[in-house]
Amino acid sequence: MQGVTNDHAPGGGLRQRKKRATRAALAEAAIRLAAEHGAENVTVEAISEAAGVSPRTFFNYFASHDDAFVVIDEGVSERIHEAVRAAPAELSPLEAVRSAFVGELTGFEERQELLNLQFEVFQRSPHLIVRGLNAYSSDERELARAVATWLERTSPGTAPAPAPTPPSPPEGAADPGEWAGADIPLFARLLAAVAHTAVRVTFEHWCARPADTDLAETFAEVFTHLAAGLRRPTD
Repeated sequence: MQGVTNDHAPGGGLRQRKKRATRAALAEAAIRLAAEHGAENVTVEAISEAAGVSPRTFFNYFASHDDAFVVIDEGVSERIHEAVRAAPAELSPLEAVRSAFVGELTGFEERQELLNLQFEVFQRSPHLIVRGLNAYSSDERELARAVATWLERTSPGTAPAPAPTPPSPPEGAADPGEWAGADIPLFARLLAAVAHTAVRVTFEHWCARPADTDLAETFAEVFTHLAAGLRRPTD
């Protein structure tokens, strides 16, 4: 309904959207400054000033200086995972994941410059690559958990139920393996890994030849190959 703020609704309410916008502004400022001066020469104060917030606000969104260079828009992953959990039961597992990513394709062409700058920053500051890989692995695990939730929710004989949001890791969890992915079924982990690889290949292919490549079409072609079992191309 109009005029009603619901922070738990898809996309979140006004407060959540503002928080995501602030985080994205900090990340963009960090990347642009790092591309110009080098990540090691960019301070939290400089990033905060460029984003129009206080240094104290910076640490509401990032645990450390280096974290700001790694994830441009954390909300994208959250929306993808939510879409997977809520995917219709009649879809195949691959289609459920593909449709979730399709919903986030719009607007990525306009962000190519920022993605390229982030790549340059990583190349100039190799220690950030390790951080990026850790964030990538964490996101892949959360996607796998979303797939596992969808599989359980839509399995034959299961009564329809709203897609739940998984809990955050508790402070001082007794079993760290649970949050490292030991609780995730093999199929869900495999599908998440395949989907992440498909998305990475799509973006790398598109970034290498943006003038003659359509992002959405490339994405569709990648998943068509996967759905066909990676058969030898006929042309």
